[in-house]
Amino acid sequence: MGRKRALSNPVESIRWADGTPALEELLAQPGTLSVRGMNQGFEAEVTRIDTERDSFVLKRWNKDSNPDIGFQYRLLTALSQRGVAVPETLGWGIDASGHQALLTRYGGEPVTKANVGTMTALARILSAIHRIPVEAFGSVELPKYEMAAYFFPGIEAHPDLEQTLRQLVARIPETSDRLIHGDYHLQNIVERNGEYAVIDWTNGQAGDYRYDFAWAFVLGRIYVSDKLASAFRVAYLKENPIPPEELRLFEGIACLRWMLLHRRGGVPQGPRTLKKAREIVAALEGIVPKGLLD
Repeated sequence: MGRKRALSNPVESIRWADGTPALEELLAQPGTLSVRGMNQGFEAEVTRIDTERDSFVLKRWNKDSNPDIGFQYRLLTALSQRGVAVPETLGWGIDASGHQALLTRYGGEPVTKANVGTMTALARILSAIHRIPVEAFGSVELPKYEMAAYFFPGIEAHPDLEQTLRQLVARIPETSDRLIHGDYHLQNIVERNGEYAVIDWTNGQAGDYRYDFAWAFVLGRIYVSDKLASAFRVAYLKENPIPPEELRLFEGIACLRWMLLHRRGGVPQGPRTLKKAREIVAALEGIVPKGLLD
């Protein structure tokens, strides 16, 4: 967490393309505000803005990534209207350097400590997201991509991974009739006063909910614990069942994505990370070859 500093209202420097009455109130806020840097991601600069009465988060995509933030704003607004646990959006626009910006109400800090209750709650949130059909979003047109092309860019440089991925994808028809988050894990869940909110909808799209769940489950096994990942799995499948053989295939696909990111140095590494990943691969015998992680 960065140090607080008093600044003039930072939202005044944004050319707002769309916004809510709450944005107008913040723009009219007299005096100075408390501003601090937050944990930064790979894609954007994140700033917390505190007034006497409330707190907000300003996210500016000033790095390599250039997603459609207007879409994110519309999607988050639609999800909030449907009661999904996401931060309240205030507006989106372009800063003085031409970078896209999104302003939301502060929803808390990323979840760092989890228990069975936490994982059960997060599973129910993901299940609720996956039960929303694409047509429910009306004028908010969800993008749709081919799963392998979107989540595995550059896999052709790794023929062993590519061959296995093609074999798995060929074994099961892909669907894209539900909203998916695309990267559901603890760092993309914030908590404040016992309330959770799902952030970072950069990968939000019409996609295959089975893959979305499998990716979250595999990450939970690697970075949280088998016990808590199992609680997440049980709670999710109770509300949104997936046939066991289909689930194993998608767990294999999720493992391949983790391996691809691992080879690029793009995943967190702890003392037991590889050990956990190898245990998961071993349990997927007949789906993912063991040697891919050697």
